[in-house]
Amino acid sequence: MRAELLAVGDELLYGDIVNGNAAWLGRQLADVGVDVATSTVVGDEIETIATAIRAALARADAVVLTGGLGPTQDDLTREGIAAAAGVGLRRNDFLEAELRRRFQAMGRDGSALPAMNFRQAELPDGAQPLPNTAGSAPGVRMEIGAGVVYAMPGVPFEMTAMFTASVLPDLLRRAGQPAVVVHRVLRTAGMWESVVAEALAAEVDRLAPIGNPRIAFLASGGQTRVRITARARDRAEAEALIAPVETAARAALGAGVYGGDEDSLESVVLGLLGARGATLAVAESLTGGLLAAALTDVPGASAVLRGGVVSYATEVKASALGVDADLLATEGAVSARTAAAMAAGVRERLGADYGLSTTGVAGPTEQEGKPVGTVHLGLAGPDGTITRSVLLPGDRPRVRTNAAVAALDLLRRTLAGLPDGDLVTGGERTSGGSRD
Repeated sequence: MRAELLAVGDELLYGDIVNGNAAWLGRQLADVGVDVATSTVVGDEIETIATAIRAALARADAVVLTGGLGPTQDDLTREGIAAAAGVGLRRNDFLEAELRRRFQAMGRDGSALPAMNFRQAELPDGAQPLPNTAGSAPGVRMEIGAGVVYAMPGVPFEMTAMFTASVLPDLLRRAGQPAVVVHRVLRTAGMWESVVAEALAAEVDRLAPIGNPRIAFLASGGQTRVRITARARDRAEAEALIAPVETAARAALGAGVYGGDEDSLESVVLGLLGARGATLAVAESLTGGLLAAALTDVPGASAVLRGGVVSYATEVKASALGVDADLLATEGAVSARTAAAMAAGVRERLGADYGLSTTGVAGPTEQEGKPVGTVHLGLAGPDGTITRSVLLPGDRPRVRTNAAVAALDLLRRTLAGLPDGDLVTGGERTSGGSRD
């Protein structure tokens, strides 16, 4: 079965509200084997809604619509569906009675309610109502030609309840027994999205004529996820289809793969430290606590993480971490040697086995003559101190996020004995490294 998503509301077009409903619905439909071809947003205008519905039904078997079912003048989804079907609206006596009972249960006189509230009891001729257990606006199911339109409220908790209870079962009934869909996610760090895609180009090309499994690339937050999706009659068959693709992907990506599915980079790093019985301390400048926050998001982090120092000001690097004042005066706060001294200092002062540091220029302007995106990482451990220097793209939040990812990935690769000569994080290739 092929479906399209349609969201109605000027507030979505103007950016007042983010269309999170589409993301949630896309995941739900994909997981049951319903192809989602297009996701569209339209404003609160009857003919615009009707045109979008007609166009979607010309391409798909079902339209899953959200928004525009409330009682106010700008809630025009019912009228849009009616116009798309070429029918009128009618008042549903049962829905009107249900609305009165609902308001009376809330302590309001149902007979004195503004007439506008009962717009929610109107349906296009030939449509069926969808119960709303979480709100007042009923949904709509309308067959138009060979297709079907499901309209649900835009309020997320009302939409999710209605979709789960009414829309999804009806979709599955119409589709027959859908294929089982299984996703496998490989998580990478220290690699451009384009590098990941290039490494897997041969496998993507091999799968293209087959179409099952499929590979998708999802980049965000300085990391790239590789999603392998397979459809089959049952889960075991889908897993068997995924297995050789996953093997090929892991071989092609090598040290860039740090985990899969629900793993996070910080949980993997903490696991590697925990397996050694080792502890960690962090010293942060430009990341301003992002490293410590990411690590402490993981349950059980206290068994590994000793603590952290946010040495944002240059003088704090000297007073709190013991970075040599002459070094700061000659090389500045943004240098590989300063990063090394920060890592060694926090390791010593917090009594940890490893010290990890970040310093650099997050922007929006250069610092000490260094361009925005210049980042130096330091890692001090039982075997000495190493540094890595990267040039990261983007605005201030992106540079800071990617710097934290680069630091964690440096620690991961070091602990796992993996090569880091090709370390990249969403931007320029590593420009240098040293071991003290």
